[in-house]
Amino acid sequence: MESLIQCITRSPILQSFKNVRVSSNRHMLKQSINHIMSKKVMDRYMRLPMPCNKVLATYCWIDGSGINMRCKDRILSCTPYSADAAPGWAFDGSSTGQATTANSDTNLKACAVYRDPFRLEPHVLVLAEVYMGDGSAAKTNHRKFCNDLCEYHKAEEPWFGLEQEYTMLDVDGWGLGWPKGGGFPAVNYEFSYCGIGAKYIAGRDICEAHTKACLYAGCDFEGTNAEVMFACWEWQIGTTIGIKAPDDMWMSRYIMSRISEDYGVVVTYHPKPMGPKHPGVGMHHNFSTKRMRNDGGYAFIEECIKRLEKNHMKHMKNYQHDEQTNRMRLSGKFETAPFDKFSWGIANRKASIRLGRNIKEKGKGFMEDRRPAGDCDPYLVCGLLMDTCLGSVGSGGGGKKGCCK
Repeated sequence: MESLIQCITRSPILQSFKNVRVSSNRHMLKQSINHIMSKKVMDRYMRLPMPCNKVLATYCWIDGSGINMRCKDRILSCTPYSADAAPGWAFDGSSTGQATTANSDTNLKACAVYRDPFRLEPHVLVLAEVYMGDGSAAKTNHRKFCNDLCEYHKAEEPWFGLEQEYTMLDVDGWGLGWPKGGGFPAVNYEFSYCGIGAKYIAGRDICEAHTKACLYAGCDFEGTNAEVMFACWEWQIGTTIGIKAPDDMWMSRYIMSRISEDYGVVVTYHPKPMGPKHPGVGMHHNFSTKRMRNDGGYAFIEECIKRLEKNHMKHMKNYQHDEQTNRMRLSGKFETAPFDKFSWGIANRKASIRLGRNIKEKGKGFMEDRRPAGDCDPYLVCGLLMDTCLGSVGSGGGGKKGCCK
């Protein structure tokens, strides 16, 4: 029992909170009522015909935590096929950590519309930005920062490809399929990466369901694979020009939350969910511009890398939900570079910035930023990459200092 308590108290998820009371019995959800409820009964009602002038629009947004999402439904008279056609809305920001009770009305502005994979057409999911009553962007609304840079550097055609790693947890908070009582899988990591078979893989059903749902929704969903840690997976968004990649990433996170809710499984993007002896969870950002992709672009890639090195700690303060948890992940082990040390290399997965093996040979291409944590905000990371490499809005280029925290 004592060893079990010590194992739990070393969990970085618990260490990231103060005054946590540790119990020898983990029961994060105790049991998942969502999984127990019969989906056959639900299907009876989902098959009911809808009036032709009634469309369900689920508005989704990032709450005050900066990583969790909220949603609520609105009945519309017709399908909004674009963000401009989706009406604005309001919600109680004091209940999402985004406003005070005395000034709680907070506004939703639609920024992207997707097909609803849960209710099917003509129903939609509406990704929305959050604005305060005075018209200013909410503190966790980094989309405006990113989109302003995308528009300002439109001629450079910035491309982003995002790789979201995540870990599946059972309802007791321990790894899905991991031995109960705090045990670890008797599996070498080399076999879980892109692996097959029950001995090496857990949770493939969720991965498969998520893939189909994201493709149906209209996300630029590019692929999936099992990761090096048991019950850890990854999906990829893009490569897509401008703001669409981070938009699609946030919507695909929402879809993942809905699917894992159905299965009674908890999905976490925590950078180091199972402690220092196990691999971490990141979101690698692949980035390029027209200059990088054109002949002779390798010289501009090197120039951008120098700018990133100069601004390394500025980026590291914004590349995760909590700095300490990404420090745990970026330890120099498990294919990571140290948190405080910038590096780059060709085909080097232990570097901060990795370039593909053929990029130098071709003299053009893209770079992969391996520093962002799994729980980062892709709006903020994509914005910072443009801000540092191309320049702030109104700077005229040259990588001048931006306005981020």
